[in-house]
Amino acid sequence: MKTKFKLIILLFLAVFAFQSCQDNDDVAAPVNLEVNDFIWKGLNIYYLWQADVSNLSDNKFATQTQLNNFLSGYPKPESLFESLLYKPESLYPAKGEHVDRFSWIVDDYLELEGQLQGTTNNNGVEFGLSYKSSGSSEIIGWVRYIIPNSDASTKNIKRGDVFYGVNGTQLTVNNYQALLYGSNNDYTLNMADINGGAFTPNGKSVALTKTVLDENPILVNKVIVSGSHKIGYLMYNGFYANYDTRLNDAFGALQLQGITDFVLDLRYNGGGSIQTATRLASMITGSFTGQVFSKEQWNAKIESYFNANDPESLKNLFTDKMGTTAIKSIGMTKVYILTSASTASASELVINGLKPYITVVQIGDTTVGKNVGSVTLYDSPTFGKENRNPNHRYAMQPLVLKIVNSLGYGDYQNGLEPTYSLKETLSTLDVLGSPTEPLLSLSIAKITGTGKMKPSTPGIQFEYFKDSKSINGIRNQMYLDKAPEGLLKALE
Repeated sequence: MKTKFKLIILLFLAVFAFQSCQDNDDVAAPVNLEVNDFIWKGLNIYYLWQADVSNLSDNKFATQTQLNNFLSGYPKPESLFESLLYKPESLYPAKGEHVDRFSWIVDDYLELEGQLQGTTNNNGVEFGLSYKSSGSSEIIGWVRYIIPNSDASTKNIKRGDVFYGVNGTQLTVNNYQALLYGSNNDYTLNMADINGGAFTPNGKSVALTKTVLDENPILVNKVIVSGSHKIGYLMYNGFYANYDTRLNDAFGALQLQGITDFVLDLRYNGGGSIQTATRLASMITGSFTGQVFSKEQWNAKIESYFNANDPESLKNLFTDKMGTTAIKSIGMTKVYILTSASTASASELVINGLKPYITVVQIGDTTVGKNVGSVTLYDSPTFGKENRNPNHRYAMQPLVLKIVNSLGYGDYQNGLEPTYSLKETLSTLDVLGSPTEPLLSLSIAKITGTGKMKPSTPGIQFEYFKDSKSINGIRNQMYLDKAPEGLLKALE
């Protein structure tokens, strides 16, 4: 009898537990008002287009209770964040794009901080993606370069290799993010050959594993001698502030070799630190210390405060020092800069900021057109790193400023057009840093006056879709290391 009674009790508990689970599944996730409150207040203060978003208006909510009622409608912080961005699609009917293409939110600021310094979960293959054919939803990838000391650097894969699938599945515009940037750290790339402009699977595959990887943005730094010219060539792939000392050392090496000309390769550089861009420009020139390299334009209420109280804080000046370390300048009055459809943010800032001072010869393709910058905002009393809320790790990277050069020009949202147009093609990729590589070859030709160097074989054009850095938008940024001191006084 006791045994039967126990069985009845156990059965009752099992049914009750099952029903409870079902009931819990039906209950919506609770709203995290702490996170949502941080998002709204941070965007209300800093967001570049704050005045253009009605729900961010200073007069929208009379009390905290009213604000909380609004915030309670967004169970996911990411949904709230996206709803508060300035995205009037009618302004871009052809492309379906938005004014704000680059603001981000993350649920773990530790990951964000690493990525802004070049630390990522990465297998080492930096790639471009293009449409397989006109009008097709299928895409193919091609290797731009391999990051040294990565898993890929130990595998049989190199610049120019083409892949069409992951784990046997064809890449498409709908699945590429899940296949290439899903939760699985291991995957296999399925490779292809180019035959007469068509991509044909060749049966080869490369198994890759993602690890925590620090990328040194200085991929190539060398001197090429051509006649009487000693041409410095630097391929620089990210404005990561923690590599500024190495960047300065790279310029020191060029300085010691007495270069006469300089080629800066930014074709795969999606941007980074505004301070690093200012330092790089100073390393190239060395003649304009203390003069304006760029100026920041914030939203109206912040701009009015600084214009009245501290306008100099919104200027980024050429410098001859990094802290107490002297900058090693190569003293150029003309620079050749290589660009592509992946060149963005701080890279474009260097081009635009140098133009009022020296001759900038841009070679390659039109750039992305990112003339706006961001700053990391944390849930803290000052929105900085100190005294962060211990209950979560959410952080925002919203656009907070437009940037212009010393002449006030910054309207290049459609990209910076090259002086000499030459797109990379899959069939003409050469070793980066080689004098025969098409973009560098054209630069050498313009420097030495030998005319346009044409590729030895006709190039197969492809329609650009995305690249590995723009897919991971955090690596396609132009950002301040911190907001200008005293910024919150704008609200007093």
